[in-house]
Amino acid sequence: MKTQEWLKKNVLAFISAKDQPSGSPDLNPLDYKLWAVLEGMAYQKYHNNLDSLKRSLMKAVAEIPQETVRAAIAEWPERLKACVKA
Repeated sequence: MKTQEWLKKNVLAFISAKDQPSGSPDLNPLDYKLWAVLEGMAYQKYHNNLDSLKRSLMKAVAEIPQETVRAAIAEWPERLKACVKA
């Protein structure tokens, strides 16, 4: 709760936990943006076993552009506000 209080006081666009719908994949940057990017990077070649897929995903995670992560996170508040409004 201390973190929520600090954020409320110090972050202008802060959205409290009580105002966030729980478990919505449309609101999780990993679900609505980053998994698709990682999938595209990891599936550039065929994987004939699980270990090959794991290695490819781990490589993709290490290589995902930081700008892509920042953009996904930056989109999050507006997606949340639109969902709450709807």
